[in-house]
Amino acid sequence: MTDSATSPGFLAATRAFYDAVAEDYAATFRDSYAGRPLDRALLRAYAELVGPGRPVADLGCGPGEVTALLASLGLDVYGLDLSPAMVEIARREHPGLRFEQGSMLELPLPDGALAGVVSWYSSIHTPVDRLPALFREYRRVLTPGGHLLLAFQAGDHPRRHDQPWGHPVALDFLRRDPEHMAALLTDTGFTLTSRTVREPDENLGEPVPQAFLFATAR
Repeated sequence: MTDSATSPGFLAATRAFYDAVAEDYAATFRDSYAGRPLDRALLRAYAELVGPGRPVADLGCGPGEVTALLASLGLDVYGLDLSPAMVEIARREHPGLRFEQGSMLELPLPDGALAGVVSWYSSIHTPVDRLPALFREYRRVLTPGGHLLLAFQAGDHPRRHDQPWGHPVALDFLRRDPEHMAALLTDTGFTLTSRTVREPDENLGEPVPQAFLFATAR
């Protein structure tokens, strides 16, 4: 992985944002999936598709909540995140699991190393013109027949988070059209197997629908 002086601007901005907010983010969203039965059901279905004990990467894992949930469902999963501060928290909160720092665009894995890739709201800071490269990298590390789970907010307009929890940082959270995302996956070596879009849950503070795409590597 390149350092912040030479990495693309969006990577440096994303890393700086999450490094700044990591502790507050982790405290705010700790155990949040206890109140998300539909999301948990999708993750359970994904774990069943992949199969117990098979290698999976949770890319953009943040503080490791989804990584830990996937591990509890029997997957041999590790987490990777761009933010060193997030990785430090994930290791502290889930000491029995493996977490590494790195970029999803340059995964430190050989071709076909994984049976599964989970991208749980982690592509939302990648500019649209970089999405094909990102999805090709996902496809590269998956074995043929391996499973991808891609989660993101559905919509057309980004949401800017400016000075969250009082930290002097800002970042755009990009929303996507599910049809466009499905087409990009198809164009980069995947076969779409499921498309789920659920309505926003006001109790969770969700302003827009949430999209979940399951795809299989060709």
